[in-house]
Amino acid sequence: MQGKKTLRAAALALGLLGAAQLAAAGTVTVLTSFPKELTTAYQKAFEAANPGIKIEILNKNTTAAIAYVRELAEGQRPDIMWASAPDAFEVLARNKLLLPAPEVKNPAAPAKIGNYPLNDPGGLYYGQALAGYGIMWNTRYMAANKLPAPKEWVDLTRPEYFGHVAITSPSRSGTTQLTVETILQGEGWDKGWSQLLAMMGNAAAVTDRSFAVPDGVNNGQYGIGIVIDFFGLAGKYSGFPVDFVYPSMTAVVPANIALIAGSKNPEEAKKFMRFSMSTEGQQLLFDPKISRLPILPYTALKAPAGYPVPQAVAARAKVQFDAELSESRYQVVTSLFDQMVTFRLKELQAATKAIHAADKALKARPNAKGLELASQARNLAYSSLVGEANVKNEQFLELFRKNRREVAVSKELTGLEQLWASKARDNYARATKLAEEALALAK
Repeated sequence: MQGKKTLRAAALALGLLGAAQLAAAGTVTVLTSFPKELTTAYQKAFEAANPGIKIEILNKNTTAAIAYVRELAEGQRPDIMWASAPDAFEVLARNKLLLPAPEVKNPAAPAKIGNYPLNDPGGLYYGQALAGYGIMWNTRYMAANKLPAPKEWVDLTRPEYFGHVAITSPSRSGTTQLTVETILQGEGWDKGWSQLLAMMGNAAAVTDRSFAVPDGVNNGQYGIGIVIDFFGLAGKYSGFPVDFVYPSMTAVVPANIALIAGSKNPEEAKKFMRFSMSTEGQQLLFDPKISRLPILPYTALKAPAGYPVPQAVAARAKVQFDAELSESRYQVVTSLFDQMVTFRLKELQAATKAIHAADKALKARPNAKGLELASQARNLAYSSLVGEANVKNEQFLELFRKNRREVAVSKELTGLEQLWASKARDNYARATKLAEEALALAK
């Protein structure tokens, strides 16, 4: 009797194990930074068309997603990486963590958007949607505060926008990192940082999640948000009192999807990838809550009236985005932004407020010494702590690519970042003092 019970228990255990294996075989794990409005729409549509396959969404910001894939053993990794940042896919490709899947491509999609290749030339990742970077604003907030709608990045450096701008830290958001990098590539390293720091001096907040910026603009917490286009367009087409503009210094690049090497269910994963690029999958991008730009031409889709045409945006864009350049200095840019802006926002705000006050007073009552002091203040507040020569130095860049868990590496990087933080604090304090002295001379 005991033997029969044991056999039945063993059979039950084997049955449960087999069921679990079958369930796993029919589950595709998608690692993504995209909002649930987008992922849920694709999950439901795909599962309805493929009843034997389940989609599991694993949501992480892009930086965390890269680290997650790198740390997992082969056979334990998610099946798909799906995100907006092309340089993130460059990192995964360089670490041999992606596999080619040429059969997933839609032959109706163009080879390029503007001059930018839609797909990785090596076949390791594929453009699934398109994205540009720009400015969204709350129309009611702007009217209430008598603020004009901005059109270019440089507009956000103007004094009337002080305290009205929001952005996410690029170390916490791959799309913000792309926006920052687009400005740096378009303006050049030194001028780009000068413009960014002047913009950030007007910031009301640097959020730790990219969703917080569009949510804040939609509900009127912030007047202006620096965002990837689909955040602005989703708010607009979902009925919020917001609008969105692409500055001329923008870029249109693919949001990518890729098959992760060492995943559990690559064949099922390829079916989801193919669906995401199909006509049905592309049409989902026009859902008001998603509002992304498709890779397929509008002749193959039903686009809403007045919807942005990616080819037209790309034709106007002044930046030919270099993903390899962005990837090579990714960690430097994000770390530098945090030390100069994210962790020193109050000091930067104080310096900017003092500079605005001095400039206003000196415009009314010019004073040669005061103008010189105000110029010195701007140079201190709005200059990068890392020169362009450093980010062209491979040895310097390589330090930031090393494993931070190694004690010696962590010690060196922490020391450097503390030096940046201390220098930024001192520069902002000195800039504030100089601007106050300039203001006094104009009275």
